[in-house]
Amino acid sequence: MISVSARHRQGDFNLDANFTSDGRVVALVGVSGAGKTTLVNVIAGLIKPDHGRVEIDGAVLLDTAKNVFVVPAKRRIGYVFQDGRLFPHMTVRGNLFYGYHRGETIASPDEIIDLLGIAPLLTRKPATLSGGERQRVAIGRALLSAPRVLLMDEPLASLDTARKAEVLPYIERLRDHIRLPIIYVSHAMDEVERLADKVIRLDAGGIV
Repeated sequence: MISVSARHRQGDFNLDANFTSDGRVVALVGVSGAGKTTLVNVIAGLIKPDHGRVEIDGAVLLDTAKNVFVVPAKRRIGYVFQDGRLFPHMTVRGNLFYGYHRGETIASPDEIIDLLGIAPLLTRKPATLSGGERQRVAIGRALLSAPRVLLMDEPLASLDTARKAEVLPYIERLRDHIRLPIIYVSHAMDEVERLADKVIRLDAGGIV
């Protein structure tokens, strides 16, 4: 169960949104500037809202009324960005095991590597990977950090049609085989229809 409420002013932009969900994949949709990434960053702890509360599976990560703010590093949240953000000097294996929490993961490293089809890539460097391969490695790294929830902020936006078609089945496998809530931000309704069991649409900082 995920419960999120946030009110926050950032310049001329006002976020005022709340939702509760026990869905496997919750999609946040809306035009650019609607507040999707701001809301995700509140969940991740990258933004401390003026007022808000975040609770995931009974763990309270934020409660401004009680002065509770768990720092991002202690929230156990996996975050996958548009560009993967892999360490260029490390191999795929090094990237995967950066931040690995032994014994706390939702699946073993071998299971995650197999689920994402990245075993043949382990000795390679990010510069030698395709965009789709980099995103699969980024997803694997996030999963090995023992997250309570996986945040995916437009993870396919930088990929061409062929690479999107390559990665989507792996996200479906993740949804179906690992018991982990996913919050998925996207402009692409074909992705949302294929992956999500709950859709939340934002407009001008509010849920509509």
